[in-house]
Amino acid sequence: MTTTQATSDSPQSSTKTVRLVIKGRVQGVFYRNWTIENATQLGLKGWVRNRRDGSVETLLSGNSDAVQEMEQRCRRGPPSAMVTGLEVYPSTDDPGSGFERKQTV
Repeated sequence: MTTTQATSDSPQSSTKTVRLVIKGRVQGVFYRNWTIENATQLGLKGWVRNRRDGSVETLLSGNSDAVQEMEQRCRRGPPSAMVTGLEVYPSTDDPGSGFERKQTV
């Protein structure tokens, strides 16, 4: 069994960090916990939090393909959610070392 290390053919640019704002019926429907489970499953770092305007905000960082997959999952959300909008912003924020829930802003 071999493990691959980052080499010159897999530069840091393969890591992608984005901030998403998810709108619709996304609070009170398990969206944050669902986000933590899915992001962890995809090996992403970052955080998720509710916003006082009723939306959910998340910072996702990791392998570009995994971030893209999570963006697609966030468009659907958990079964009880009704996502009506998703805004994606490139970010240079520090995602931290894991994936966590933050306080509402």
